[in-house]
Amino acid sequence: MTILGWQFTPRLWSTIAATAGIVIFIQLGNWQLSRAEEKESRQERLDLLSREPAVAVPDIPVRIEDFQYRQVEARGEYVPLHTIYLDNKIFQGMAGYQVITPLRIGKSSMHILVNRGWAPANRDRNKLPEAPAPNGEVIVSGLATIATQKTLELSADVVAGKVWENLDLERYRRATGLMLQPVMILQKNDVKDGLVRQWVRPDSGAAKNLGYAFQWFAMALAVLIIYLVLSVKRNRPKEK
Repeated sequence: MTILGWQFTPRLWSTIAATAGIVIFIQLGNWQLSRAEEKESRQERLDLLSREPAVAVPDIPVRIEDFQYRQVEARGEYVPLHTIYLDNKIFQGMAGYQVITPLRIGKSSMHILVNRGWAPANRDRNKLPEAPAPNGEVIVSGLATIATQKTLELSADVVAGKVWENLDLERYRRATGLMLQPVMILQKNDVKDGLVRQWVRPDSGAAKNLGYAFQWFAMALAVLIIYLVLSVKRNRPKEK
């Protein structure tokens, strides 16, 4: 086929390779789009749950999926003996800790961890910030989230007294011997204890999938362009 002096002469092997590549890249792009749609739908559901009235945390074991991202309320007494400080938490450019204290639900043996908020680190890292838990029975309200929170750590056994790099629920259970719910409360009600409670809204991650989809579609387009460039030749006029 010749158009304006340019002749389209594709080879069989290049046509097969280009077609296969384009189909694969488009399928991968569509898969990423479907993943983004799933995450956006899940985020919409979680946003809806977070706006519903608070539900009480019972003193019997619950399922994560029944409480995650719900507004919850728990009544009981703090167990300050087992308070831990999650290290390397940044707020407005300042290093500090998130203060985690277990709450005994009612008079039962069941506990739930409460992330009471952020406190700035002292210049002397050997001195922890003062964050005493309220005495007596309290009502804690906030957002339920997965208790285990992990970032990069050099060892699975990095636990130094009350300062922890990561919160691992099973590790915490072994260290304290407490019976714990699988969720943790990000406390929202203010109790005038000086802790900062400005929680970041969880990201659905859909934007990352959309970015990946764009990359796959761009690669499909690049394969098509390369195929066309390599398959088109300019007809040279015959010398007389």
